[in-house]
Amino acid sequence: MPKAKITISLKPTVLDAQGAVVQNALRSLGFDSVEGVHMGKYIELELAPGVDEAQVREMCQKLLANPVIEQYSIAMVSEG
Repeated sequence: MPKAKITISLKPTVLDAQGAVVQNALRSLGFDSVEGVHMGKYIELELAPGVDEAQVREMCQKLLANPVIEQYSIAMVSEG
């Protein structure tokens, strides 16, 4: 069954407020070596045979990601 593995993150120009909160929490726990935290999403889709990357890209643009503030990468995997 083919799969699409999608990683979504904020664009570099967008402030990652959630990442900043996690970084501050780590520092308060004594992990001062953490210099940055970037939060994102990971989505794995199980696809019907014949679905191509262009269709998955359309899914991302219409629903899975917010193209105004997020960027994404798609890895198509054939598992058998």
